[in-house]
Amino acid sequence: MPEHFDHVARIQREWARERPDLDVTPQGVIGRLHRLSAHLTEQLCVVYRRYGLGEGEFDVLAALRRAGEPFERAPGELAAFTMVTTGAMTKRLDRLERDGLVTRRPSAADGRGRVVALTTAGQELIDQAFTEHMRNERRLLDQLTPEQAAALESLLTTWLAAFETPLSERRPDTR
Repeated sequence: MPEHFDHVARIQREWARERPDLDVTPQGVIGRLHRLSAHLTEQLCVVYRRYGLGEGEFDVLAALRRAGEPFERAPGELAAFTMVTTGAMTKRLDRLERDGLVTRRPSAADGRGRVVALTTAGQELIDQAFTEHMRNERRLLDQLTPEQAAALESLLTTWLAAFETPLSERRPDTR
């Protein structure tokens, strides 16, 4: 275990004492990732709140912005890109539409479908928020050396691949 006894190390030490029959070393990675995720999420949400957005609204605006001109997607695509249910997406879109950041209209390609598009105000907001978001992520990542950050990215990419289907193997969304 590391010399520096953080919260996770203390928990591991207690479990090792109480259950010496179990290997508690996975807690070193999983517990720290879990705790780090909570810290990072809070630091990221500080920026979102400055722009009057929650994490979910930021994700929707970012997904629309990175779609490229004309900055629109079907609600089902947005739900898939932001990994939320269509019900949760509807609530996010209601709020964003109420705030004048997106519009919804019938799809020209599919009469039953809808299209969500960024408004000019939505594009301006997400461009400003994303610029600050990237500065914030850089600030957070700069706590590691460039070599450490590259090694961590490589490890996380490998590990995440064990859980996610590569985009190249996914079927196109038919919604």
